[in-house]
Amino acid sequence: MATSRSDSSSLRKDGPPFPRLLVANRGEIAVRIIRACRELGIESVATYSDADADALHTRMADFAEPIGPAPAAESYLSIDAVIAAAARSGAAAIHPGYGFLSENAAFARAVEDAGIVFVGPPPTTLESLGDKLAARRSVAAAGVPIVPGLLVPLVADQGGSVSAVDLSEVGYPAMIKAAAGGGGRGMRQVADRAELEAALPGAGREALAAFGDGTLYLERLISPARHVEVQLLGDRHGNLAVLGERECSVQRRHQKLVEESPSPAVDPGLRAELTESARRVAGTVAFHSAATVEFLVDADGDHYFLEMNTRLQVEHGVTELVTGLDLVAWQIRVAAGEHLSGAVLASAPLGHAIEARLYAEDPHQHFAPVSGTVTTWRMPDGPGIRVDAGVTADTRLPVEYDPLLAKVMVHAEDRPAAVARLRRALEETAIGGVQTDLSFLRWLVGQPAFLTGSYDTGLIPDEWGDGPGLTDEERSMAAEVARGARGSAPPLSAAAVSDPAPSAWEAVARREAVGRRRPR
Repeated sequence: MATSRSDSSSLRKDGPPFPRLLVANRGEIAVRIIRACRELGIESVATYSDADADALHTRMADFAEPIGPAPAAESYLSIDAVIAAAARSGAAAIHPGYGFLSENAAFARAVEDAGIVFVGPPPTTLESLGDKLAARRSVAAAGVPIVPGLLVPLVADQGGSVSAVDLSEVGYPAMIKAAAGGGGRGMRQVADRAELEAALPGAGREALAAFGDGTLYLERLISPARHVEVQLLGDRHGNLAVLGERECSVQRRHQKLVEESPSPAVDPGLRAELTESARRVAGTVAFHSAATVEFLVDADGDHYFLEMNTRLQVEHGVTELVTGLDLVAWQIRVAAGEHLSGAVLASAPLGHAIEARLYAEDPHQHFAPVSGTVTTWRMPDGPGIRVDAGVTADTRLPVEYDPLLAKVMVHAEDRPAAVARLRRALEETAIGGVQTDLSFLRWLVGQPAFLTGSYDTGLIPDEWGDGPGLTDEERSMAAEVARGARGSAPPLSAAAVSDPAPSAWEAVARREAVGRRRPR
């Protein structure tokens, strides 16, 4: 159990926004919030499951409270456990981070009912935006373009047949989506009515398991497309700052992997349109705190609303690098009732920033998550580099949680310099003991489409696909490297050790970088 720190200093002249704040999350985002608390002079309280008893965020916080067994539903997703931990610790506020309970209206209401400040929007806002169909209707009424598709749920009869009249305005190919959430859960691409009706049961079950609601709807597939999001920051007094856009088109399994700001696809005219649309979307809800409005941009430069996330985004650091603002600190200050400063409202992005996410997953096996113990942990350093991490050497990775390990971010005067800096940073990075996507990221940032900024959401599916298989010689090399790092033979799959011995993996990386364009 950590003890209270007496050497904390505040960035504010009138004292900390809250005396003590509980972090209802884990991993790198919990570490990020704890650091912001320390700079604001706030005592931090970590929450931890049995699997995270010795995790980095647990050790870094001023205090730590247990919340139950390792499964997420019995720990970080347990409203009762988190509220009880806050009551025991005497926390005046709760920051939910992202994921878990961050967009759960019942949790936000329970926090308020307990007399604690929720660092985020009101429960009513979470309820209205939690229903993607209702949000689409509200946004369309506000004059913002939406992806063509249904504004009512998909309904199938007992035989699985979907009414044709429901689909008349959609067309194919189309995307099945979950009305209660995102992140690729419940999402299916379908080419015709037969595929739609065959995919509905599985998509509904996945949505129900992920969000507790199996409601589905249909949108037209926009392809090729860019995924561009606009960062907002609002206070309780009606002030709203628009902090530029982020490009999020590098995705696998419909989930982001690399993000950058500004977007190489957005010119001043489109930026003005996206800014205006984001402001209109924000005007449809009672909004304060950090939020992101997400759009698709098609090949003609037309944009379409996807969703609004009224929480911190994984990729928030990219915006922090180009604006110089601390979004986490401002979330906390806004929750305490502060006005956004004139400097925040007038903030303009400067330079170019890129983030690459390091995951414990195997890009040669459909990016499947892996577990194990980190034996080597070397992160890059030097001018313009920032790393947000939730692990260190000797960290055991629980199988129950998201496999995100760290985010490597760079900032430079323009995009070519930022890309060069990111390539250097990834070459300096070394992770041993578990498989990661590091070798894949090195391949990715050398691809012509990425170098020129001309990519879209099809980059990874088109250029990487399922990933190249390994030759017998390369498997043998991987096994020898892993034995040296762990003292035992590893599973024979790709990238079991990410670069503790760079020479062993250079052959693989060089081969991956050649001839990777797939037939179209």
